[in-house]
Amino acid sequence: MSDRFVIILAAGKGTRMKSKLYKVMHKVSGKSMVDHVLTQVEAMKPKEIVTVVGHGAQEVEDLLQERTKYALQSEQLGTAHAVIQAEDILKDHSGTTLIISGDTPLFTEETLNNLFEYHEQQNAKATVLTAKAPNPFGYGRVIRNENGDVTNIVEQKDANEQEAAVDEINTGVYCFDNHELFTRLHEVGNDNAQGEYYLPDVVEIIRNTGGKVSAYQMEDFNESMGVNDRVALSNAEKVMRQRINEMHMRNGVTLIDPINTYIDYGVEIGSDTIVEPGVKIFGDTVIGEDCLIGSGSRIENSKIGNNIKIISSTIEDAVMKDGSNCGPNSHLRPNAEIGEDVHIGNFVEIKNTKIGDRTKVGHLTYIGDATLGTDINVGCGVVFVNYDGVQKFHSEIGSYTFLGSNSNIVNPVKIADHAFVAAGSTITEDIPYHAMGIARSRQVNKEEFWDRLAVSKSEEWNK
Repeated sequence: MSDRFVIILAAGKGTRMKSKLYKVMHKVSGKSMVDHVLTQVEAMKPKEIVTVVGHGAQEVEDLLQERTKYALQSEQLGTAHAVIQAEDILKDHSGTTLIISGDTPLFTEETLNNLFEYHEQQNAKATVLTAKAPNPFGYGRVIRNENGDVTNIVEQKDANEQEAAVDEINTGVYCFDNHELFTRLHEVGNDNAQGEYYLPDVVEIIRNTGGKVSAYQMEDFNESMGVNDRVALSNAEKVMRQRINEMHMRNGVTLIDPINTYIDYGVEIGSDTIVEPGVKIFGDTVIGEDCLIGSGSRIENSKIGNNIKIISSTIEDAVMKDGSNCGPNSHLRPNAEIGEDVHIGNFVEIKNTKIGDRTKVGHLTYIGDATLGTDINVGCGVVFVNYDGVQKFHSEIGSYTFLGSNSNIVNPVKIADHAFVAAGSTITEDIPYHAMGIARSRQVNKEEFWDRLAVSKSEEWNK
């Protein structure tokens, strides 16, 4: 096998996207299109990867960092012009160079590797990746002779009636002999309506000079889908979502309604976990085995252990350990760490807080900037008052404590193990071991208050 190289074309602005975000930076299933392409390319372990950048160059480089080298196309003058920007990096190498666009997020490592192998088996100077299109309108047609050799690639606008009827299309992905590529690139002209230098012209030049041109037809047309506008972006998202969901189901995850389940690329889910309809799982999320993720839940960048139940809740940048549960209608915000066998009930919000094993937070509670020990009971309506308008403060609650309903914990305080907070209290001072903190006004009953109220109302009504 010869050395392999890859050029990713990612310089276009993508005006049809009508977006401030550069085209290749738009995401499909949580991952930028150009990152999808690079990820599949990296899996083949080529000797060199070069990404041609232009519009949004800094944003692309910030995203991909040192995973690839870069060549700058400061002026966009066509695909052949883009490829020649990589000449200084690759021209002296011998081997095979794959050229692929950064706005084609659905290509797989398997397909690209098959293209490499076919090109090398054919001893070709150029190989075009093709596909059978259900509707080939708008694509360049691959014209073959009776021996199956490629004789021409005809663009839609230039195709005659017979050529337009061909359903084998050019996907825009090529393999070239590297030396042949950079030699012939200098022979490409721009005598066309757009005044640009087109990469398919290199294929024609190679064929006209006696070099062998072959074509490898891939099995799944959907992989070739390029994204030029929001409609195509949505279609790519649909294909990628189906691919991701099928992978999880084959790995032992139950998706009740895959069409209405949204899981980002790279999410990990353990076997025998059940995911109900309307669930969205994003980012760097790992979910363990034997979990139930209920309808309407949203989980993002979180670590979910085994045997966990989440019902109609939002979990973001948080951790839930084995056996815990959350919801319905609760919110774990960034840096919430929920211990084992913890109960988080309905309408609870937790932020920047560590909660120890077996603690129960039943309902209608806010806990922010705190550390709670094990086996604590947090009553209904408890609020941790953690912000004075300028800075946040932290409280520590010991194990086996009891926080009575409708109490306010005004950070920073320390409540020792086995302590109690009386219902309705506003706690501003530490509570020692085995003590109970009571901080509420003594009840006073005003006798015959109704009579005074009735007289006052009578006078108002008589006006």
